[in-house]
Amino acid sequence: MNKHAAPDLSAARISGGVATDQRHDSAHKHVTGSAVYIDDMPEPAGTLHASLGLSTVAHATIVSLDLSAVRTAPGVVAVLTGDDMPGENDISPTGLHDEPVLATSKVQFHGQPIFAVIAHTRDQARRASRLGKIEYAPLPVVIDVGDLDPASDKLVTKPLTLKRGDAAAAIAAAPRRIRARARVGGQDHFYLEGQIALAIPGEDHDVTVYSSTQHPSEVQHMVAHVLGVPSHAVTIEVRRMGGGFGGKETQANQFAAIAAVAAKRLRRPVKLRPDRDDDMSATGKRHDFVIDYDVGFDDEGNILGVDFVYAARCGFSADLSGAVTDRALFHCDNTYFLPAVKAVSAPLYTNTVSNTAFRGFGGPQGVVGIERVIDEVAFATGLDPLDVRRKNFYDRMGEEKGRDVTPYHQKVEDNIIHRIVAELEESANYRRRRREIRAFNANSEVIKRGLALTPVKFGISFTATHFNQAGALVHVYTDGSVHLNHGGTEMGQGLYVKVAQVVAEEFQIDLDQVKITATTTGKVPNTSATAASSGSDLNGMAAQDAARQIKDRLIAFASQAHGVPADQILFLPNRVRIGNQEIPFSELIRQAYMGRVQLSAAGFYKTPNIHWDRDKGQGRPFYYFSYGAACAEVSIDTLTGEYMIERVDILHDTGRSLNRAIDIGQVEGAFVQGTGWLTTEELVWGAKGELRTHAPSTYKIPLASDRPKIFNVALADWSVNREKTVHRSKAVGEPPFVLGMSVLHALSDAVASVADYRICPRLDAPATPERVLMAVERMKREAAGLTS
Repeated sequence: MNKHAAPDLSAARISGGVATDQRHDSAHKHVTGSAVYIDDMPEPAGTLHASLGLSTVAHATIVSLDLSAVRTAPGVVAVLTGDDMPGENDISPTGLHDEPVLATSKVQFHGQPIFAVIAHTRDQARRASRLGKIEYAPLPVVIDVGDLDPASDKLVTKPLTLKRGDAAAAIAAAPRRIRARARVGGQDHFYLEGQIALAIPGEDHDVTVYSSTQHPSEVQHMVAHVLGVPSHAVTIEVRRMGGGFGGKETQANQFAAIAAVAAKRLRRPVKLRPDRDDDMSATGKRHDFVIDYDVGFDDEGNILGVDFVYAARCGFSADLSGAVTDRALFHCDNTYFLPAVKAVSAPLYTNTVSNTAFRGFGGPQGVVGIERVIDEVAFATGLDPLDVRRKNFYDRMGEEKGRDVTPYHQKVEDNIIHRIVAELEESANYRRRRREIRAFNANSEVIKRGLALTPVKFGISFTATHFNQAGALVHVYTDGSVHLNHGGTEMGQGLYVKVAQVVAEEFQIDLDQVKITATTTGKVPNTSATAASSGSDLNGMAAQDAARQIKDRLIAFASQAHGVPADQILFLPNRVRIGNQEIPFSELIRQAYMGRVQLSAAGFYKTPNIHWDRDKGQGRPFYYFSYGAACAEVSIDTLTGEYMIERVDILHDTGRSLNRAIDIGQVEGAFVQGTGWLTTEELVWGAKGELRTHAPSTYKIPLASDRPKIFNVALADWSVNREKTVHRSKAVGEPPFVLGMSVLHALSDAVASVADYRICPRLDAPATPERVLMAVERMKREAAGLTS
């Protein structure tokens, strides 16, 4: 008998267990403004405020640094430079010592922090931070990667090569061949709550930092590194973030370290909350890529061989660029079997802010490359792009046709993309609508419509294998209420409520009996970032392990105390059956306490069956894959390039969903954010390296009015994760982000109609109205060239 099996009850269920639709635990607080973020916390008496002095050039040697006017400005208490760091002036997350807390002898991007001002008020600190007089000796500036050579120009970290088969030979022998280039832009995280840290000094070496971070343990280690103290002296706490999206995985380190150094130096609390302009200028973003591709294929649309080079603008330091560009290569196949493939990354150095993690972590950029290749093949052969996609899919789950090995030599054993695409194609009326759109475009001179159905296969796990672990702490109090803590962080995605549901399910108690508490390094140590879509997988399993430890002790106690076999003890909704009697859960807890049973447990989980050899470019980096597909219809104005998203249909795989309401919200939000990345969100740097899109006035995220007019989102309710994840669920944070690709390809389809679908538009992202208009004009010229 499985003592942890869920009870088979046809009658009552607990309120808020697994697989029930529950609202986000803080939803009512979000909409009423009562959710407490760090800047909402009452400031301790004597709190000081910090502001950063930023570089005004992109690359130069610092000849002189005159901060006298800063020090004498009204309200200023102290000024910090890199020389004032008690430990190491370094916050490099990969240990390469290439990212200073504050630049000293050289600056490497426009907006790099050089000094920090500590003052009585935030306004005084901000005003004083503009008074520094810095003399620079300019150095050569590299901004764009388009003209760089991946083989010879400077890289920030070691590149990766994936290969299977002989791509060069397969391409050379193929009946048809295309070589071209695609570009895809970056993206600012634009979290509603900006970067912030509040440091409170303690006795001895101690300091507590309230940090808006996705990675409390890394912030803890970095603050300790900069202070020159052991990690046990530093406590990091975060109850919630107002958005993260990867932008608070490593980027929070700098703000927490500066606040902590100032707090310990001055023995007073210090808060650092940069202005939105400074935040956008000084923090990393999604990597933009230049993708060179060389593909060989036949007349039936079968891809025979492909060679990719993914060159990324990484900025001045490594940050997470190695892992991001690796994951781009891991997704250069998307849902397609490539018989012969070679893919090379080029993490290039530029004099821009170091780019960092962003939802998808390079995976979406990888997908852009192969989906462009699919379009090239479709236009060259005259086939429907969906048919080309289908021809090149990996084998179905259970098939053994030899088309199931990725470029990194992992077998795809859970492939359900065939069924997902077939169901979406039917529910979205893809074929009928495609015919209707062709007819509409033939009779419409100005407005053109486009339709595309694109799939996604997304690998789930940290590719750095050691990060695939998690811890949790569960206490049961004598009244039967439960205290839950784990290493995951809440940034609006609903992780806290999902993990609480898992614990409620184990104990068979109502969800409101489980108290969700702030993530802190003082309770669960050495945690991984809440990233890689692994938050529920890792922390849910760790919390389940902790709850089961306590449950096992309760069963053993009840068996002995009541003289019944363990298999006759069953946890029912808010009560426990012990032999022929039932008692409330809280009564069993009271009895167990009186019997001196430990009612607290630390749970742990590590993802099994994963391994990765980066030097060989082979392994099983992912525990499983998540799948999905989106069908998007757009209309464009060929005179202005403006467009509307008319309709979007999505079918997404979340396995056996822990909470459908949360998961559907994640799919909707990810899709909109992915669409923004590929359409309106454009990062622009000036000739001197300054970021020109550094505020809402110049950087356009999607608005409510940009959402699809018709937006149909469904989950593949029949899907069950074949791997032993928590309740056989699947990750949902990042995979649906890639579904925004359908809008880019629908725009491309609309542009292609201008040339009667004879030419691949090669529409780069972001597909802003200006870029769409230029593509339309290019299609007209090329079409005229074909007919002349």
